[in-house]
Amino acid sequence: MKTDIHPDYAPVVFRDLASGATFLTRSTVSSDKTIEWEDGNSYPVIDVEISSASHPFYTGKQRILDSAGRVEKFNQRFKNFGK
Repeated sequence: MKTDIHPDYAPVVFRDLASGATFLTRSTVSSDKTIEWEDGNSYPVIDVEISSASHPFYTGKQRILDSAGRVEKFNQRFKNFGK
C-alpha cells in the first residue's frame, strides 16, 4: 500500500439549514466557521441545504406520484405526433 495518499478525516459538524438539525461526524471537508458542540469542544461547521432530517423521503412526507396517470396523459397529448 502507498503511504500518505489517504485524506485526513477530522470531526466536523453538519448543520441542516432547513430543519436546524446538527450532526457530528468525521469528514475530509473543513470550514473556517466553528460551532461549540454539546461536549464543550469547538468543531468546524458545514451548512447544508437538506439532510436526512428534512428530506421528504426520510421524514415520511414524500408525495407518491400517479405514474400511470402521467404516462396516459403523455400518450394522449402526443398520440397524433409524427403521423
